[in-house]
Amino acid sequence: MTCRVVVLLSGRGSNFQAIAEASLPIEIVAVISNRPQAAGLEYARARGLTAVALDHTQHADREAFDSLLADEVERHQPDLVVLAGYMRILSSAFIARFDGRLLNIHPSLLPMFPGLKTHERALAEGIKIHGCTVHFVTADLDHGPIVIQAAVPVRADDTPATLAARVLQQEHRIYPQAVRWYAEGRLEKKHGHVNLKDDLTSQSVFSTGT
Repeated sequence: MTCRVVVLLSGRGSNFQAIAEASLPIEIVAVISNRPQAAGLEYARARGLTAVALDHTQHADREAFDSLLADEVERHQPDLVVLAGYMRILSSAFIARFDGRLLNIHPSLLPMFPGLKTHERALAEGIKIHGCTVHFVTADLDHGPIVIQAAVPVRADDTPATLAARVLQQEHRIYPQAVRWYAEGRLEKKHGHVNLKDDLTSQSVFSTGT
């Protein structure tokens, strides 16, 4: 059975595009944005996908908007909800409603550097390895069970922009992989950790590129 996926985004949705263009056993049944002008919606429409704009600024508070958002997501009967550059913190009620069906990608090797400005913070700390993480979403911000990570070297001459670009290349590799594993039923959660049922060693990607 094909896995039904709803995508949430706020901007261009480059990770959504990577997932949409990969050969995956999924059906993207809706793309929803809290910003009506998000470029990701235009990309979805160009591919003939259902694109929905829900403007969060038209609602009194986060809980009211998230209740509307959750109803819209549920209307499409998803097996999986993918956050692809969705730039709002989800309410605990929303997360609980889709518990175990919410994936996010974060531009750092979690649990290092949760939150924003990850590349700036990585450079400020002088670390030598940086990267990105796909994880299940929980009420604990950027601390849900990790599905897959990719690491990139940090160069002495890196800027936040050059480091971000290199990390983004890896995001586009590992997010489709995580979605594939979920769709194929290969992810096993136990004691707060996620492993592949049939392979315990392949949940990390190491880039040797510059």
